[in-house]
Amino acid sequence: MNNNDIFKKLRVALQLRDDQIVEIMQLVDFRISAAELGAFFRTTDHPKYMDCGDQVLRNFLNGLVIHLRGTKENPKNAMDVIKQNQEDVKKNTSEKPKAEFKPKTEFKPKTETKKKPFNPKDKRAAPKVQVVEKVQYKNGKNKK
Repeated sequence: MNNNDIFKKLRVALQLRDDQIVEIMQLVDFRISAAELGAFFRTTDHPKYMDCGDQVLRNFLNGLVIHLRGTKENPKNAMDVIKQNQEDVKKNTSEKPKAEFKPKTEFKPKTETKKKPFNPKDKRAAPKVQVVEKVQYKNGKNKK
């Protein structure tokens, strides 16, 4: 088991999003972007996969301690923080507005008109217009 596996398992167990992980890293003054995090969470055979170094995992764990427990001056209850994260995740998934279908124009039903049945003889054949001139190709062969 490598650092990437540990990082992935902690992310899933604590239900953390990428932006939350970035905030946790900033608690210990470690700057990392969401794109860099995405490279850690990819599969090993992906071309953009990156190994998670010891320094990144160490800073994440130290930030996680501060995030869950708080500081010495401002302590927190870890279970309260975890429950709040779970509620935020549930709220974000349920609050996503579903796209409503809005027609561009208002629907107006057509008044009923009696249609004639289809008769192929009614259609007149349009005269064929020759778009391209007739060209004779010799292809290197002479006619004798």
